[in-house]
Order: sequence, then structure tokens, then C-alpha cells
Amino acid sequence: MAELSREASKLLEQALTLSVAEQEALTESLISNLAGRVNEQVMAAWDEEVKRRIADLDSGKAKTIPWEEVRQRNLAKLPSAH
Repeated sequence: MAELSREASKLLEQALTLSVAEQEALTESLISNLAGRVNEQVMAAWDEEVKRRIADLDSGKAKTIPWEEVRQRNLAKLPSAH
């Protein structure tokens, strides 16, 4: 995966402050912008991966982490905006 530019990192930081509904809408918009460039095999592989992860959650095999903890970890990885 490509490194984020400073500008993209700032956008990501701002996006992470949005509500979940707004983040979902933004994600859908970005993905739809890639419409002609999405590889169907990749999409099928992601569908299978999502099914596997849901099964792991349902069975208790996977443990969840509270959103605020994940958010803080991710924000800490972003370059500081000085």
C-alpha cells in the first residue's frame, strides 16, 4: 500500500473525527469513484474475507477493541501537523 502524503494524512485525521455514518458515506463515495478500476477478483476475495471475519466474531474466536482505543492508536501513527 502506498504511503499517505502529508495532505492525505490530514484528510484522514479529519475523516476520523466524523460520525460513523459520515465515515461510511465518505468511504462509499471514495470507493464508487474507483468504480472502473476495481478488480472483481479482489472484490470477491474481500467478500470471502469479510465472511470469515464475521464468522470469527460470531464464534468468539476474534476479540474486539473499543473504537476510541483504535482511533487513538491510528491518530498516534499519523505524522504530526506542525
